[in-house]
Amino acid sequence: MGDDLRYWVGFNRISGVGAARFKLLLEAFGDLESAWKATAAELRNAGLGQKTIQSILSNREKMDLGRELERVYEQGFSLLTINDQNYPARLREIGLPPPLLYLKGEFGDNDRLAAAIVGTRRATQYGKSVAREIAYVLAGCGVSIVSGLARGIDGIAHRAAIDAGGRTIAVLGSGLDKIYPAEHRSLADKIAIQGSVVSDYPLGTKPEGRNFPPRNRIISGLSLAVIVIEAGESSGALITADFAADQGRDVFAVPGDIYKPSSRGTNRLIQAGAHPLVKPEEVLEVLNLDLVSSQDDVAEQLPEDEIEQKVFKAISKQPIHVDELQARCSLPVSTVNAALAMLELKGRVKQVGGMNFVRIRESKATYKVD
Repeated sequence: MGDDLRYWVGFNRISGVGAARFKLLLEAFGDLESAWKATAAELRNAGLGQKTIQSILSNREKMDLGRELERVYEQGFSLLTINDQNYPARLREIGLPPPLLYLKGEFGDNDRLAAAIVGTRRATQYGKSVAREIAYVLAGCGVSIVSGLARGIDGIAHRAAIDAGGRTIAVLGSGLDKIYPAEHRSLADKIAIQGSVVSDYPLGTKPEGRNFPPRNRIISGLSLAVIVIEAGESSGALITADFAADQGRDVFAVPGDIYKPSSRGTNRLIQAGAHPLVKPEEVLEVLNLDLVSSQDDVAEQLPEDEIEQKVFKAISKQPIHVDELQARCSLPVSTVNAALAMLELKGRVKQVGGMNFVRIRESKATYKVD
């Protein structure tokens, strides 16, 4: 397998040899070693154009395939070809799936139940709060969260999945050794522990703008559904939604303020037929997935975070208004509302009318709030 992988890596590093030409070479030669050693005439007979043939001939003369493979393993990465049994089955079904994936972490059996969460890099407080709640609930219910590691909605979705103790997958528009944005390197390390960081680009590939639209087909391809949270009219998240529709995936969009540019893309998706997403459970219902059977199960699967602890501690058996909670906790009202939604789902608080909340049971957790 090691020798065979050298040729996959080699062809992956040659400009102009993408998924379509990988498929052509495999069909023509049976394996990539034979294709790598083929003459110009044999490559031409296989259906390759002269420019691609010249690129292959010139690159294979100067490329040290053994060293290229060593570079992957030295940095702690692994490789997965489309012929491997562990290659994601859902991704294999799309048109021209990526022939070679570079991984940090691994795919798990549970990743068959995956949902992509994407959106703007310039998220509003509303978008951040919604992204966190949706990712947190879905991840806690066993749904793997797929996104692109970008600033804004992507990063929030990944972090929420990690906080929920769930799995998450980040798909890059660069090589695995060129994490972008740089401030998400530590986040990428955490994702690799609770899921995987994935790219179909060879090591050394910089995060150029042209790389991101193609990688979006992998984000949607790995997922049962794509959820768009805040997207402008030219947002890359809409490209992911287009890929999802083409691939037969369900598309959800969170309704937004009609006056905000960041909501124009999502609102138009809804106009075009996307599912309007008001609460996370709707994703589970549309996909016919079973919600965690009881509130006790949810409480066990969704670990507490500091914000929930702080809000819960401020609530008693006497009704308290959300405005007073905000003042007591010194938190934005959107953050308080998101925490209350999670606490309601866990069966620890309930609304008793007029945005007043009461505690309905003691938590099993031991709170340590300064």
